[in-house]
Amino acid sequence: MRLTLIAATMLAVTPAVAADFPPLAPQFKALDVQAGHWLYRGTTSFDGKPGTFTWDEHCSWSSNRLFLNCSFDNDWSGDKVQSEVVDTWNAKDQAYWHYEFFAVGGGGDHPFAAKMSIQGNTWIELGEDDDQGKKSYTRISYVYTSPTQVKVRLETSPDQKTWKTVLDGTGIKQP
Repeated sequence: MRLTLIAATMLAVTPAVAADFPPLAPQFKALDVQAGHWLYRGTTSFDGKPGTFTWDEHCSWSSNRLFLNCSFDNDWSGDKVQSEVVDTWNAKDQAYWHYEFFAVGGGGDHPFAAKMSIQGNTWIELGEDDDQGKKSYTRISYVYTSPTQVKVRLETSPDQKTWKTVLDGTGIKQP
């Protein structure tokens, strides 16, 4: 009897606690296209040196469906990079955000954070870096040409006026 009373009390309280949170914003639906397993391939040109890249990406939703989590195993012309990406919508500033944390091949003390815009089938991340007082900017564009294919381009700029393409490729969603 006591166990039944406790269970009934928990069920009665749970909706009240959950009611304190607003419903999920419809903006989260736009992130859904990236869920799943993707393989990216393409070319790079860093510091004038041509190369290739491969990204192996696995994305899934957090249990509360507020964060799209993506694990990356990357090969940048032989340089290995492993990272975790979190994409989300922030209702307070009405913006998408992209955060990337590095375990291998990137500075753990400098995660990449970028405001992200999503308009139709195009995602654009714009990040800023400060390397010993020298600012630079990174713009990453994703154009989804279908639910299973995406074009990606990474550009850098010292001033957000002149952009140089340093990566160009395609991602294919895996079955």
